Amino acid sequence: MQSPSDSLASPRFCGVPTFMRLPPGGPNDPIDVAILGLPSDNGSPFRTGARFGPNAIRAASVMLRPINPYRGGLNIFAALRLADAGDAEVVPGYQEPTLVALEQAAAELIGAGITPLCLGGDHSVSLPVLRALAKQRGRVALVHFDSHTDTWDRYFADRLYSAGTPFRRAVEENLVDPARSIQVGMRGSLFRADDVSQSETLGYAVLTTDEIFALGLENAARAVAARVGDAPCYLTFDLDFVDPGCAPGVQTPEAGGPTSREALALLRALPPLNLLGADVVETNPLFDGPGQITALLAATVAAEILAMMAARKAGLAAAAG
Repeated sequence: MQSPSDSLASPRFCGVPTFMRLPPGGPNDPIDVAILGLPSDNGSPFRTGARFGPNAIRAASVMLRPINPYRGGLNIFAALRLADAGDAEVVPGYQEPTLVALEQAAAELIGAGITPLCLGGDHSVSLPVLRALAKQRGRVALVHFDSHTDTWDRYFADRLYSAGTPFRRAVEENLVDPARSIQVGMRGSLFRADDVSQSETLGYAVLTTDEIFALGLENAARAVAARVGDAPCYLTFDLDFVDPGCAPGVQTPEAGGPTSREALALLRALPPLNLLGADVVETNPLFDGPGQITALLAATVAAEILAMMAARKAGLAAAAG
């Protein structure tokens, strides 16, 4: 595989935009992790525009560098074989055909032994990736950063598949193991009194924003790690987990959340989880602030997830050696 462009030799504004200037690649290439765009906002109940999220994140990601000092100085490009697989096909305005297309794109990577790191898209795009994983690897633990539970049964009467329902469907379809899963960051006003407790009824553990701050970031990270253990898991990060003062460009902003610094510190405090896949979703560049601050944060979150994967691989290699 071709190496990523070196921004000390080739200016960041040159070339075709890919995540962190990675080479293109796909199921037929010898890679460990592929970036996959899931550019759909068919499931959005309010603001549209997250369909433009993957490319906004890619554009911002040119600011990032290969060495992560928070994971022992790992060079993620040296530790992992990485490529950008481009975007899955979608059918704008038609949710169920889009979910099928997104699942197919993820399944092709997973079937080739490649871990997908997906860029959304509204939060409904997590469901088809979980479907693809479950069919090939079995059900997974879910680590879900968000200000909303996304476990409603319906949105607008009969709408089963929206950004507000994927993690109820995931339990009903036996895609995730709720007993090893946790939702982190819930806060704000509610539609109904059981908007949060409905997740606990489904079997998820829930750690609200208030509880994160009461525990402290390191203890919150320990609580997440204790819940998941070494189970194969899927990490999904909704940018509205972060306070809109730091991440205004999201589908459903919720006041009173962690800063970008606190969100990153929480991710960095997690041990290297056994990730079979991950996504960063709900970036909406149509509402982003000056300097594309939300897109840059989304790209940084994705890079932190890559660093976690790299640290896991390095640790396993060291243990085997």
